[in-house]
Amino acid sequence: MKYLIGIDIGGTNIRCALFPQELSKFVRVEKISTQNPADPNEKPVQRLVKCIKQIWPQDGEVLGMCAAAPGSIDYRKGMVLLAPNIPGWAEFPLRDILQKEFNTEIIIENDANMAGYAEFKLGAGKGHQNMLYYTVSTGLGGGIIVTGKLLQGEIGIATEVGHIVVHDKGALCGCGKKGHWEAYSSGTGIENFVKDQIAEKPALGNAFSRPDPRTAEIAQAARDGNALAKSAFERAGYYMGIGVSNYLHIFNPSCVVFGGGVTRSWDLLSEHFHASLEEHVLNRRYIQDLKIAIAELGDDAGLIGCAEFLRDQLFDH
Repeated sequence: MKYLIGIDIGGTNIRCALFPQELSKFVRVEKISTQNPADPNEKPVQRLVKCIKQIWPQDGEVLGMCAAAPGSIDYRKGMVLLAPNIPGWAEFPLRDILQKEFNTEIIIENDANMAGYAEFKLGAGKGHQNMLYYTVSTGLGGGIIVTGKLLQGEIGIATEVGHIVVHDKGALCGCGKKGHWEAYSSGTGIENFVKDQIAEKPALGNAFSRPDPRTAEIAQAARDGNALAKSAFERAGYYMGIGVSNYLHIFNPSCVVFGGGVTRSWDLLSEHFHASLEEHVLNRRYIQDLKIAIAELGDDAGLIGCAEFLRDQLFDH
């Protein structure tokens, strides 16, 4: 039996999955926490190696593994340039480290790219050769498919989609720059807006359990009719329309897929997003036949995307 290994590295957990060569469904998956290790001296990469060894098959050959990591990735060198939520992972030679432990082909890619690739191959974007994928959660990441291929750029940092500028003197993004799309339409952007409004007018906070409410509580308040909460999602949807329209003008896709936790509040975003998109596109031909969909593969998208991408890299050349 021949296998592929998919790895999804997050700030909270590492998940490793074993896939038969010809199947997109994994036969074994293991998860290790990156936050509360049994041995506090154990580094994240050591826990990653341990997780891989737990799923390594005893009955066959591993043809390769693909690891989806958060942050900026130099895919040619297999290096994590910066993973903000993983201590010590800056200019981190992840592929070289894994290569010393495992004698197999190894690919390192961005986590949002791999989730997007999964949706392109098997999820909401299946059948579309030009697709935009956005994961809207704490931040705003994504992946772009152009004529059936993942857009990587010169070294692999081409699709930091949340960091286009939508307001050059606007809200502060988590990266430290002003006016980035992520500062408006991500979960953090929604939370920061509400928190700032409450700081200016403390009485607005009476509707929430804390002065810095989380996105889920803001969403529930919006559904209950709270004006501040509703305005936070209106703002996020408006800037989502601006952000997506910019990408439509460049890539002219046939499909746009949204994933991530904030999509659980799509009912609060959708109307404002569509109105803004209509307002900001150059002409209606960009959206006339455009499919806009919610991601279908859930938490397993990163693992599935790794296996699909690895399979295509190994066997489609």
